Amino acid sequence: MMNRRKVLATLAAATALAAAPSFAADPLKIGFVYVGPVGDAGWTYAHDQARLALEKELGAQVKTSYVENVPEGADAERVIRKLVAEGNKLIFTTSFGYMNATEKVAKTTPGVTFLHATGFKSGKNYGTYESRLYEGAYLNGILAGKMTKSNTLGFIASFPVPEVIRNINAYTLGAQSVNPKIKTKVIWVNSWYDPAKERQAAETLVAQGADVMAQNTDSPATLQVAQEKGVYAFGWDSDMVKFAPKAHLTAATNDWSGYYISTAKAVLAGSWKTGAYRGGLKEGMVKMSKLNAVVPADAAKIFEEKKAAMTAGTFDPFTGPIKDQSGAIKVAAGVKMPEKDLLSINFYVQGVEGTIPK
Repeated sequence: MMNRRKVLATLAAATALAAAPSFAADPLKIGFVYVGPVGDAGWTYAHDQARLALEKELGAQVKTSYVENVPEGADAERVIRKLVAEGNKLIFTTSFGYMNATEKVAKTTPGVTFLHATGFKSGKNYGTYESRLYEGAYLNGILAGKMTKSNTLGFIASFPVPEVIRNINAYTLGAQSVNPKIKTKVIWVNSWYDPAKERQAAETLVAQGADVMAQNTDSPATLQVAQEKGVYAFGWDSDMVKFAPKAHLTAATNDWSGYYISTAKAVLAGSWKTGAYRGGLKEGMVKMSKLNAVVPADAAKIFEEKKAAMTAGTFDPFTGPIKDQSGAIKVAAGVKMPEKDLLSINFYVQGVEGTIPK
């Protein structure tokens, strides 16, 4: 009798369990803060493409949102706090000028994980990430050094932070590796995204003799000027060939999708730990777009060989000898610049004209 009662009780419990409604876990809410418009090219566009890839990969496990055109300053803190208030438990702040605001909010909201792009401050619940896009700048430089007729290159720069100075120097070093006569002229526009300023800077550089231009800004204005003037330029952060197919030699692009997906998975699993992540060609975070058919075979060969070496980890663009503008040795021959020096770089290499704004 007792056994029969046990069997009936077990069946009843199983039936109740089967009939009970099942509740799926709430999705991880993820917020993104963008410095510019999503648009269809450039830095913010690349981040948003990765956000979409994250949604596709993790599906119902995540729910993402973003705020675009957020100024770097006090307004950034307000936006980040609003994302926290909306229930986001993972927040990516995607521009250098968001660093202090990210740190400030993170310290007051320990239950949220924050990742800041290109900065250097971290704590228990906030870390940093960036791409070694200077590897792409070096490869762009190789093509520029082979394609130029004037031996004068141009560079449209955003803000005088180490990230941008690295790219100017890498571009120049890459060009000098195939053409020691190279000099690089730089115009600072003090904006990450301002098509009018970028266009004006590009026109000025062409007037000063630059026949191959690079940029650390977001719009395709530089490329469009290059095509109008019959010179060359490069896409930056994303492929921009559709805006100027004749002028576009290649693009150094960022693919953040792998990082965003792995970070979200770690937060979901409760295994995320703070730190500083840097990825380049080797990790697939930096990718080069298709070469323009006008690139000569010998230039393409050098380009591909250096790209393969960086992907394999056997070559670093900041390997000496490297001199500053005065001719002083900053990195000895055969020595790789220490990462701490690379991350805080504040000098132009020999061949770059002008001074770094204060």
